[in-house]
Amino acid sequence: MIHSRSKTIINQTQSLFYQCINYIQFQHKHTFSPKKNRPKTRTTKPRRNQQPPHRDAAIAKPRKDPIPFVTDLKEIRDPDDALSLFHEYHQMGSKHDYPSYASLIYKLARARDFDAVETVLGYILDYNIRCKEIIFMALMQHYGKAGLVDKAIEVFHRMTSFDCVRTLQSLNTLLNVLVENDRLDDAKKMFDGSNKMGFRLNSITFNILIKGWLVRREWDEACRLFDEMLERRVQPSVVTYNSLIGFLCRNGDVEKAKTLLEDMIKKGKYPNAVTYALLMEGLCLQGEYDEAKKMMFDMAYRGCKPKLVNFGVLMSDLGKRGKIEEVKSILSEMKKRRYKPDVVTYNIFINYLCKEGRVAEAYKVFIEMQVGGCEANAATYRMMVDGFCRVEDFEGGLKILSAMLTSQHCPRLETFCCLISGLLKCGKIDDACFVLEEMEKRKMRFDLKAWEALVRDACVEDDERAYGLVDELICAL
Repeated sequence: MIHSRSKTIINQTQSLFYQCINYIQFQHKHTFSPKKNRPKTRTTKPRRNQQPPHRDAAIAKPRKDPIPFVTDLKEIRDPDDALSLFHEYHQMGSKHDYPSYASLIYKLARARDFDAVETVLGYILDYNIRCKEIIFMALMQHYGKAGLVDKAIEVFHRMTSFDCVRTLQSLNTLLNVLVENDRLDDAKKMFDGSNKMGFRLNSITFNILIKGWLVRREWDEACRLFDEMLERRVQPSVVTYNSLIGFLCRNGDVEKAKTLLEDMIKKGKYPNAVTYALLMEGLCLQGEYDEAKKMMFDMAYRGCKPKLVNFGVLMSDLGKRGKIEEVKSILSEMKKRRYKPDVVTYNIFINYLCKEGRVAEAYKVFIEMQVGGCEANAATYRMMVDGFCRVEDFEGGLKILSAMLTSQHCPRLETFCCLISGLLKCGKIDDACFVLEEMEKRKMRFDLKAWEALVRDACVEDDERAYGLVDELICAL
């Protein structure tokens, strides 16, 4: 437990930390102005022996000029600057149309600045801008990811007030948001009331609800819904069967899953690579790795070519058992067969290398994948930062974090906390403050408990050092 004096220090200085950070950001805030010179469209002559484009085709598909506001908006990271840029263009007499509003809403929603999103939606109503359905679907998804499920429901009901026709796609989007946020009862109510709203349900609708019941381990309810599909003459898709097969395999009933596979084939629904990957995963869970590997080679005889996901199942099972060299062999075998590993495949390898403490090797793979043209994603960067922190190479973690932020990806709060704690232990006050500033830019903040843990870990319950650390942090900010 941290000493009471340290708790008081943290409690009193927490707000001061962020006031300092906000002050720095205010001092260094960039102002964005619209570009004055737009690039000229360059015309090129057709090469020798090359036919010029058909005149009718050129008339049918005129090239659209880029929208200056949208072009400038792409360069902005701070959502406050995005809204300011919108007003600047408006004050200069630029008339914003749907693409401008849509781009701004996407930008603000990704940054989770939902108050600003509501402001922009108000402008859309005021100026009677007709919107496409896809923007509201995206907004529901962003609200769902932020855990603001009621706001997603509200968006669904408000769509018609924006002169936007609601289709089944919108309902399916909302149902998925509800299921993903464990609001299955609400999803069922929407599902049951779909006829009154004039929707004719499809296999996607049923698949979403079946997934929800399976997440709750309600096998009987999922089967009841499957039967209802057949009664309504909605044809189950491969995804439907994959959901059921996956559940059975994860719960150790591979034989029943195989029976369902045969039934699926009889009904004219042919399994895909994911179907076999789920069965392979079930076999691996039962310790039958060799049987899983055999299934991957046998699936080709059934007319289904193995894909990266099948190799990934084998790599994951080997990685869990610490057989890193065999994982490396699978990767080599893929390349020999002219399979180009994707980011998911590399992530499996990097993840288990980091878990085994072989971070230097993981870093080599990290570089190798990018040199080979495979771009790292947020998960890749996160695993690398966490891996460096695990072996207490916090400077290495900071380098990866900087690359991650440059690539416009963002780590989890736990990763930030671990890295800052490590940097403070190493006496890297400036680096710790840099990470704090990057957190503030992304509106990510520690709660009091996290601050307590941070100072406790850095000071090892040394009150005198706690005072000094707080002073250093404030001076550095």
